[in-house]
Amino acid sequence: MFVSFFPRPKLFFLSVLLWTALAMAVWYGFAGQFFVTEGKPYGLANFVTPTALWFDAYFWIWVGIFAAFWMWFAPHPWAGWSILGSALILFSSYFNVQVSVILNTAWRGPFYDLIQAALSKSRPVTIKEVYDGILLFASFATVGIVVAVLAAFFISHYIFRWRTAMNDYYVANWPRLRTIEGASQRVQEDTMRFASTMESLGVSLVKAIMTLVAFLPLLAVLSRNVTELPLIGAIPYSLVFAAVIWSLLGTGLLALIGIRLPRIEFFNQRVEAAYRKELVLGEDDPARAQPPTLNELFNNVRTNYFRLYLNFMYFNVGRYVYLQTDVIFPYILLAPTIVVGAITFGILQQILSAFSEVRTSFQYFINSWSTIVELISIYQRLRGFEARIHDEALPSIEQQPSAA
Repeated sequence: MFVSFFPRPKLFFLSVLLWTALAMAVWYGFAGQFFVTEGKPYGLANFVTPTALWFDAYFWIWVGIFAAFWMWFAPHPWAGWSILGSALILFSSYFNVQVSVILNTAWRGPFYDLIQAALSKSRPVTIKEVYDGILLFASFATVGIVVAVLAAFFISHYIFRWRTAMNDYYVANWPRLRTIEGASQRVQEDTMRFASTMESLGVSLVKAIMTLVAFLPLLAVLSRNVTELPLIGAIPYSLVFAAVIWSLLGTGLLALIGIRLPRIEFFNQRVEAAYRKELVLGEDDPARAQPPTLNELFNNVRTNYFRLYLNFMYFNVGRYVYLQTDVIFPYILLAPTIVVGAITFGILQQILSAFSEVRTSFQYFINSWSTIVELISIYQRLRGFEARIHDEALPSIEQQPSAA
C-alpha cells in the first residue's frame, strides 16, 4: 500500500515528522520574525503581506531540501508525486485555513459590529458600508474557492497515481495473489478505495491540526471577553478549556460505541466478494452459481448487513445526540456573558466561529469515524495480500469465518 508509492515508508514518515518539527521550531524560534507585517492590511492584501510571502517561501525551501535528500537517498519512481504532491496538498490545506483565519479576524468582527450598529441605531451606517463589507467577504471567498477547486483537481490526479502505483505492485505479484479470496476485487476496487479514502482522511487530519494551530491562540485571546463559565466559574482560557474537554469527551464516547464497526465492515467486504465471485464464475460455467449456492451466499450477505445496520444504529444514536447538543453548547457557555452584555455582536460571531473551528478539529474522529471504519476494513484486506507476497502468515481476521 505504501511501499509502492513512498520511498522506504517507515523511515520516510518518521523523517517527515522530525523534519516538520524542526521546521516549526526554527520558524517559531526566530525565522518567523524576519519579515513582520506592520499595521492591518485590507482586503486581498492580507494574502501578500511580507509575513505571508515569507512563510510561503520558507515552506517550499524546507520541502525542496527534504525532497532533494530523499530523491538522492532512496530513488523511487513515484517520488515526485508522493513527496512534492503531498507537500502541495499540505500547502493548499494550510492556505484554506488561512482564509478562514483572515475571515474571522479581518471581516467577521467588524462586519457584524456594523450590522449591530445599524440595527440598534447607535451610529449612522450607510448602505455603502454594508455593501463594502459584503464585497470584502466576496473577495476572500473567491480566493478560497479558486484554491479549493484547483486543489481538488490536483488531488484527483494524485489519488489515481497512488492507485496506479499499488495496481502495478500487485499485478507484478499476481501469480502469488490470485488464490486469495476476492483477489480481483482487492486489486481493482480496494486499491482505488484505499487511495481515495487515505487521501481524504489525511487531508482532513492535516487541516484539523493546522486549524488548531491557527485558531487556538485566537480562541485564547477571545477568552478574555468571557468572564466565567456556567457551573465552573471563572478560569483562565475558559473557551479553550471548554472546547478541548467537550470534544475529547465526545470523541472517546463515540469511539467506544463504534469499536466493533471496522471488523463487521471487513466481513461485509468478504461476503460481498464471495457472492460476486460466484456470479462471475456462473457466467462461463453452467455448473456454478446454482440457486442453492447463491441463496446461501446471499444469506451471508444479508446477515452481515443486518449486523452492520444494528451496530450503526446505536452508533448513530450517540453521534446525533452529541452533534445536536454541540450546536447549542457554545450558547450555553456564553449565556452569562451574553446576558450581562459584556461582548458585542461582532465579538460574539468571532467567538462562535473560532470555537466551532477548534471543536470541529478536535472532533476529527467523530466526523470521520464512518470513513475510518471503511479504511480499516480495506487496509485489512490489502494487508492479507501483502502477507502472501512476503510469505507471511495471513492476518488472524482472514482466517475467521464471517459469523465470528
